[in-house]
Amino acid sequence: MPDPATPDDGALRIAYLAYRGKPHCGGQGVYTRHLTKALVDLGHHVEVLAGQPYPELDERVPMVRLPSLDLYNDHFPMRKPRIWELKTRWDVAEAMSFATGNFSEPMAFSMRAWDHLRNRRNDFDLIHDNQCLGWGLLLLQNREHFPVLSTIHHPITVDRRLEIQHARSLVENVGKRRWYSFTRMQTRVASRMERVMTVSESSRGDIVADHGVAPDRLHVVPVGVDPDLFRPLDHVERVPGRIVTTASADVAMKGLRFLLEAVAKLRTERQVELVIIGRPREDSESTDAFERMGLTDCVSYVHGVPDERIVELYSEAEVAVVPSLYEGFSLPAIEAMSCGVPLVTTTGGALPEVTGTHAETCYQVPPGDSEALATMLRTALDDPDSRARIGAAGRRRVIDNWSWRHTAVRTVDQYRALLAGQDT
Repeated sequence: MPDPATPDDGALRIAYLAYRGKPHCGGQGVYTRHLTKALVDLGHHVEVLAGQPYPELDERVPMVRLPSLDLYNDHFPMRKPRIWELKTRWDVAEAMSFATGNFSEPMAFSMRAWDHLRNRRNDFDLIHDNQCLGWGLLLLQNREHFPVLSTIHHPITVDRRLEIQHARSLVENVGKRRWYSFTRMQTRVASRMERVMTVSESSRGDIVADHGVAPDRLHVVPVGVDPDLFRPLDHVERVPGRIVTTASADVAMKGLRFLLEAVAKLRTERQVELVIIGRPREDSESTDAFERMGLTDCVSYVHGVPDERIVELYSEAEVAVVPSLYEGFSLPAIEAMSCGVPLVTTTGGALPEVTGTHAETCYQVPPGDSEALATMLRTALDDPDSRARIGAAGRRRVIDNWSWRHTAVRTVDQYRALLAGQDT
């Protein structure tokens, strides 16, 4: 089959794959929305192929919906599919994999994407996969001869290790091992991708170690933030003692349990309030801690709100916190910093690389240490001058280093290198 012709204006035609893209919560949906918009701003043509929850996109970016069985939706998570829902062979494959306890969305979505794209080779110059890493990508690359680039924000094998480490029973341990068995597929696919992009040097090292991707095929392109949207709001007053954090997923890796323990310590000596941007999960370490320590009077959850409200929540807080045990980059960290709110963060994963130097652009503590977290929060809350200085320096760091246009320009460089390598 002849290679597709690139438009005369040099614009690239990109098929962008997003197996899930929750609009306002979770890095994949945010990354998809902002990167595709920035690519179109640069004059390229992007078509998104997506599964549920569908991302919110710029009006110039068309979306092809490749619906899954939506077995992990917010209203009925882990529901069992009914026989009449199995309309295609990929529905059957998804249901059978799910029945064994495996997270089946990436595999099934990748096969639906292959099925859709195999007759559209002349419509696109390349495919950009956002961390699906399913078997269908190898079919697209090796059978249909698409150039394929994958973004891996961080290897999910890290999540797997932390979830198993924090399992509260043998049954939960076995369940976690089964659910994360899809990471074996992701490792095999990642190691066979022609080109891989990641978001930090920390993630780069972990991907080489865990997925076996050759270092010369793995390239760092940091994500961005919109500093005109995420900015200090001078008309919004700080609420004394208010702390804000974003928990896009209530899993062990996000370290929410340790923040709740720190808040429980602080509330014995002062007025303190924690606002969590995210949805609580019924069966998790943090939910157990929330109930065990009786934090209903000082901890609240906010979810499903637009970016503008998130900016207000940051502006209302005296301190923002990222308590993660590990992060491949952390969009919530740079969004908080961009809003000028002083950030207390751990040193897990790429967080020091992203947030800068302790006591200059942020406050830092070791991951998984609620006592250290409580001490640092106490220090920050007691020193308004230090908070103001660190908040301003954090915003300056974000403005100097990250924007979505920056990310898009460097992503296009990776696209062109991928295509040049194929020509060679």
